[in-house]
Amino acid sequence: MIDISKNRILKYILFFNLYASEGLIFALSTTITVLYFNQLNIPISTTTLVAGIINIPWILKFIPGPIIDYFITHGRKQFIIFGGLTGALCLFPLTLLDPTTAIIPFTLLFFISHLGVVFLDVSADAWAVQISEYNERGKINASMTAGLFSLWALGSIFLAYIGQYFEYTLTFIIVGVFILLTIVLPLLVKEIKITKKHQNIKSILKKEFSKKNTLLITALEFVAPMNFGILLLIIPAYMADFLHLNDFQTGIMSAINPISIVIGSLIGGILSDKYGRKPIIFICFTGTIIFSILLVFADTWQILVILYAIIGLLQGSALYAALAALVMDIVNPKIGATQLSILMSVHNFGDIGISMISGAIVIMLGYDRFFLYAALVVGPALLILYFIKEIRDKKRIKIDNF
Repeated sequence: MIDISKNRILKYILFFNLYASEGLIFALSTTITVLYFNQLNIPISTTTLVAGIINIPWILKFIPGPIIDYFITHGRKQFIIFGGLTGALCLFPLTLLDPTTAIIPFTLLFFISHLGVVFLDVSADAWAVQISEYNERGKINASMTAGLFSLWALGSIFLAYIGQYFEYTLTFIIVGVFILLTIVLPLLVKEIKITKKHQNIKSILKKEFSKKNTLLITALEFVAPMNFGILLLIIPAYMADFLHLNDFQTGIMSAINPISIVIGSLIGGILSDKYGRKPIIFICFTGTIIFSILLVFADTWQILVILYAIIGLLQGSALYAALAALVMDIVNPKIGATQLSILMSVHNFGDIGISMISGAIVIMLGYDRFFLYAALVVGPALLILYFIKEIRDKKRIKIDNF
């Protein structure tokens, strides 16, 4: 068995690998779903609604969290394996379903697939909290983000190519096989299980969420990702409808944002570990407002790519490195899966919730006013950030104190 406790690099590789499976399924349920449904002449309002429903399990992360913590003495790995198998096996039947005639079973199976990957994700997050220290959490979150968004980017390109020149149904098989491969490494890693019984989950949870700072961070987790969510499904549609790019070109252009998020998360992870979380978040949120407004002038693919890449850099640094580390800093490792899953559910409700109605919003407002609205939603996040107290205590509860 591989012992990762003595080697930080191995930790980063493990969590990069686990989040890679999430990246590919997100590429499938966002960019590829938009292109696939567009090919089938399904309206954008229906497309964004279905994509939002498919991603609802990420809002429901608070459900598997307590389950995983209840069985904490059995470790995190068993739920990673269960989640990976469920996520992969539910994708294969989608090759037999036509969304134009069987949209409900198509959506349901895709929903269950995401639910499986959510179990994998929550278990991986809890495992990361359990084995990480303050001065490496920014970098661990960067490795997670790198796995998530690099595969999201590569998936957007590769799967769009498969869809345009072969069949979109093949993309579900490819992603399912990949998810199965990503659960091999956790099987080989040695896990230190918690054998001493912890306190009652409910009482610890109540104590943690009675803290003012925790409530403020929870509110920030809801508001901060809205800009990411509102642009997520509309940018590929904008490329296809307004800029008239074909599917493969749209896949390539869509990949620019997740690639930028990876780079931004690596930079933000290092800087937030060194200089603190709040300064990085503040700078990046301010920049996001400015460059989201400038999307109004993106009347060519070159301008759009530059602006969307910069927004990706800022989102990666703020949301997926500094803010993610800020959240980890306040999480009690005794209830790591539960508390973190609740906070991440709030985060995902912010971006997925608004992405579900983004198609309807763009129909009502038009693209120009829509981009101004995308900038506007970042404002409340800056206000909440001002009142948050950053905790830089490098001490943490040790496993043998559980």
